[in-house]
Parts: sequence; C-alpha cells; structure tokens
Amino acid sequence: MQLFKAYHAHVYFNADSFDAAEQLCKRANEVFSIPMGRLHQKPVGPHPVWSCQLSFRGDLFGEITQWLNYHRDGLDILIHPVTEDDLKDHRDYAMWLGNSYELDLSIFSAKP
Repeated sequence: MQLFKAYHAHVYFNADSFDAAEQLCKRANEVFSIPMGRLHQKPVGPHPVWSCQLSFRGDLFGEITQWLNYHRDGLDILIHPVTEDDLKDHRDYAMWLGNSYELDLSIFSAKP
C-alpha cells in the first residue's frame, strides 16, 4: 500500500562535507534518474543548515531510502512525503537518516 505519491530527501552538509554531499546527490541522480536540486550553501526554507534536495516517486521510497542510508557516509538526511500540507510533511511525517535537526516550521502556515 502506497500512502504518498512523492517524497523529498534533503541531504544536509557543511563546508567540510560539501564534496561528499555533492557526490552522493549526483550519484543518486544517476542511479535512480531522479531530480537533484541545487547544493544550497546557506539555510533555505525550513532547513537550518546547507542542503540539497532529491525528489522521487513514492514507489521508489524503500529502494532509495535504503540506498541513501547505506551510502550517506555520515551525512544527515531528512526524508518527508510531498502532500498539500508542507507543515505536516516536515513536522508529522518527517524521518531522519543520521542526526535530526530542529526545523524552522514558522515558515509554514497551519491548515485548518
């Protein structure tokens, strides 16, 4: 049963781990033919550190999550579904590979 049609994986990094993050994201893009976002060298959106977004279909969740976990080499990764409720996606449905971070959820307005 597939509850979510799409996911984002946000690979977190800093100046010291930039090269590792770039290699991981580029490799995921090549292996799975999934879109790779920019390597943001500043906090963007709710993310408190530098990050790069990978987007993928829900039916690839298991395969990609396992691959990222195996290949992350110490990098921290936030994975969340993509629904019409960004707040819930990042607050209620978020999962982490490695360490978790406090996100700036104030940028999302709560839906009634």
